[in-house]
Amino acid sequence: MNKCSFCGAKENEVKVLVYGLDGYICENCAEQAAKIVREALERKKQDSKLHDLPKPKEIKEYLDQYVIGQDAAKIALSVAVYNHYKRLNHRGETDDVELEKSNIIMVGSTGTGKTLLARTIAKMLLVPFAMVDATVLTEAGYVGEDVESLLARLLQAADGDVKLAEKGIVFIDEIDKIARKGDNPSITRDVSGEGVQQGLLKLLEGSIVNVPPQGGRKHPEQQFIQVDTRNILFICGGAFDGIEKRIAQRLNTHVVGFDASRNAARLDKSNMMQYIAPMDLKSFGLIPEIIGRLPVLTHLEPLDRTALRSILTEPKNSIVKQYIKMFEIDGVKLTFEDEVLDYVVDKAIEFGLGARGLRSLIEVVMMTPMYEVPSTGVKEYVVTLDFARKQVENANMSVLKESSEDK
Repeated sequence: MNKCSFCGAKENEVKVLVYGLDGYICENCAEQAAKIVREALERKKQDSKLHDLPKPKEIKEYLDQYVIGQDAAKIALSVAVYNHYKRLNHRGETDDVELEKSNIIMVGSTGTGKTLLARTIAKMLLVPFAMVDATVLTEAGYVGEDVESLLARLLQAADGDVKLAEKGIVFIDEIDKIARKGDNPSITRDVSGEGVQQGLLKLLEGSIVNVPPQGGRKHPEQQFIQVDTRNILFICGGAFDGIEKRIAQRLNTHVVGFDASRNAARLDKSNMMQYIAPMDLKSFGLIPEIIGRLPVLTHLEPLDRTALRSILTEPKNSIVKQYIKMFEIDGVKLTFEDEVLDYVVDKAIEFGLGARGLRSLIEVVMMTPMYEVPSTGVKEYVVTLDFARKQVENANMSVLKESSEDK
């Protein structure tokens, strides 16, 4: 009886046995072989992408397709990422000068695109990407997640391939939430603030870390996976709510003497974030050691009305394009009146939710059409201003407004 040349299973023991010139393969081995081939091709594609590294201008042009505005942050991110992977490509070459990695910290209010920038960079370079919220991290031995859980998620994104994970990108969101609670000594430990910052130090600067294979807590009997973090790029992001006051305070202390009024007049008080400096992060509660390991500091501009309007329609994956595509799958041509988009932008500004508010508002407007239209058989649907206004008012969005004002 014929049998699989790979696993030895007989023809009557498998569903399909594919005949070859001098052998056979069953469906299970064929699926496994296909998976191995896909992974090998993906790795080759990724290696070629990193060796034919796009230049900073090319990286920024790619980011421009997905993120509106934020040119200063895009340029800083493009240069840092280019230098990081250029350093990886030339690793091992004998030279007196050792290139160190440039981890990044992005400061900007909620909904300005910090997460989107990091995710888009990883997508372009085809490297494993893991995102973690710093608010869940605690010092080792306390309830919460250890800092090593960051690397466990990166390993999962790399399908357990340690070498691939060591070329990945980790985005730590809400980094401002682990600011130390104060300079005054306390009898209780700051296990979710300064304790986490101390734990992050070894990851950021580069060291060999023992990672629990399944994530979760460490146990003495567990078999750990060793991950070298020297070539992992860490991107941190945070809103740093209220840091503008510290920036303004610092700038005022520098404005002394006859030129005081002239220098103060030059400052753009509507966007103090652009003047941010490492000392402002220190006064906010980040320890100097952490700031030193995040040498690239950049800010994201607050989104004005024009930027929010562009976000709705212009990026490759814009919100409006996504809904048009969803209706197109059902054979329906979806159209938004321009007044609807202007109304949504005005409401997002009113609620103070940034770009995230746009998605929430469009979802409220489109809930009824998405429920009813697939069953009606219509071929075209137009969203009008009156309908959008009625949907938002009926959804009791005033609650959302009140919650945004409380922040």
